[in-house]
Amino acid sequence: MTMAQQELEQTPTPNEAIGEQLRRFRKARGLTQVQLGKLINYSDSLISLIETGERPAPLKLLRRADKVLDTCGALELLYWSTKSSTLIGGFVAYLEHEGKATAFKIYELNVIPGLLQTRGYAAAIIHAEARRGEIPQDKVSERLNVRMARQAVLYQDPAPSFHIVMEESCLRPVGGPFVMAEQLRRLESVAAMPHVTLQIAPSSLGENLPTVWPFTLLASPKHTWMAYLETIQRGYVEREDEGEIRSLARTYDWLQAQALSCADTLALIRTRLKEFHAMFPIAAAKPGSWLKSSYSSGGGNCIEVAPGHPGILPVRDSKDPAGPQLAFGTDAWESFIAGIKSGEFGSV
Repeated sequence: MTMAQQELEQTPTPNEAIGEQLRRFRKARGLTQVQLGKLINYSDSLISLIETGERPAPLKLLRRADKVLDTCGALELLYWSTKSSTLIGGFVAYLEHEGKATAFKIYELNVIPGLLQTRGYAAAIIHAEARRGEIPQDKVSERLNVRMARQAVLYQDPAPSFHIVMEESCLRPVGGPFVMAEQLRRLESVAAMPHVTLQIAPSSLGENLPTVWPFTLLASPKHTWMAYLETIQRGYVEREDEGEIRSLARTYDWLQAQALSCADTLALIRTRLKEFHAMFPIAAAKPGSWLKSSYSSGGGNCIEVAPGHPGILPVRDSKDPAGPQLAFGTDAWESFIAGIKSGEFGSV
């Protein structure tokens, strides 16, 4: 048998990879299969089959295990990353390092970094990729679920440090004014986290902005740095080329020095937020425009929607028509409905 054949045979299947990770987390908490089963309301025999890779793990079981084992969503992320066939080459390898990193230095242009995106913003970006034919339409939910699951790394304990520099182009409108306003409020809240430093590199830097692809520098638990870069076709994890990593680190240090201060960055975000708020005065929809959602239950929990508003979908409780209205971005609403159809939110 050749070395290549041996490596191929040793590559774990998706079920085995999830089972092995579940076993590691369980043992790290000092739990037996019987004890874990009682905590998440599944049989120990099923847990045994999952840990050996003989049975696929139900998403609901992994979500419960994530909560009980305090894994910050690591099992759900692994589930979606193994299910998704739309992730670019090299990205799954990066995800393994992302979940273990102790520090991040992120440089992004044109779009908000994935770790900071709201579901509505991410849905708008991914739906646009599908419309351009970059991913199949039926894979939109998979890619969206991976992106959302990754964000658990922000809430780990202890939390890694995040230094993020975004070009001002990242604040361009995406998904309509409601989606963008929601996204800017998300940036406000993330910027307030003690382990996050957020800066914007202003467009006024012009030709002085680096002409490199977006990149991420991340530190391993052993305090060694690696880099992740993406082209349109694939992603690359660089661990061995110290010269390349040092070059990116110098670029990042320059960006941090030239970018707006954290206070000025927050002021710019709030200025843009006011601009987007002015674009969508959520006026009451006309009385005749409200329709009962087909996803309302028959038990009196009726949701009504008012189609016809560009970029947003007003929603209200039919039992309180004079009460407050919510407004969803249309892409976010479509993503929500797709999640219901796929059982992402449980039975309805």
